[in-house]
Amino acid sequence: MKLSIQGKQMDIGEALRTHITDKIEELDSKFFNRAISGTITLSPEGNSSFKAHIKLGIGRDIDVEAYATEQQAYTAFDSAAEKVAKQMRRYKRRLRDHRQRIEDSAELEHFQARDYVINLTDEEEEKAVPEEPLIVAEMATSVPKLSVSEAVMRLDLSGKPALLFQNLKSDAISMVYRREDGNIGWIDTEQALKKADGGKAIAAE
Repeated sequence: MKLSIQGKQMDIGEALRTHITDKIEELDSKFFNRAISGTITLSPEGNSSFKAHIKLGIGRDIDVEAYATEQQAYTAFDSAAEKVAKQMRRYKRRLRDHRQRIEDSAELEHFQARDYVINLTDEEEEKAVPEEPLIVAEMATSVPKLSVSEAVMRLDLSGKPALLFQNLKSDAISMVYRREDGNIGWIDTEQALKKADGGKAIAAE
């Protein structure tokens, strides 16, 4: 596994680097067995704390991420590592099934899309807000074709706020997202598409 250990505004001592390497290798052998890459970042947080960020690439388009903030750099990393272990215990069987489905097919299905970064204006008056938002970056992206359970798993493992995907069962565009109450929400457009197709059929008649 290609492992990168980085310190932002701080130096990573040899003892801490060894501790991180040993722990990641332990996680890899226990849960992944073939993790592709790993990036561990440590940085000061405020005046008396440290923040640890672990990102592990464990398969095709699958990342596991965890964050933790503690008073010591060691404990911050250990807390983030425990979060990774907890996630993997939860999804170990489902990940195995997901990997098998991908390996049984030529490749994971995606469709191409565009990803835009929109600049939010600092103007306070509504009249100063342009009708079309200012796009400051544009890039190609892809939307995976997943089951709802696979999408929920990927969202939870990644730590991201939302995930857009194409429903494996219906081909409809769907989204899973984190709710303020801690649960995960699912937005499904299948029914809207059925109604739209039904309206077109009636109009054609």
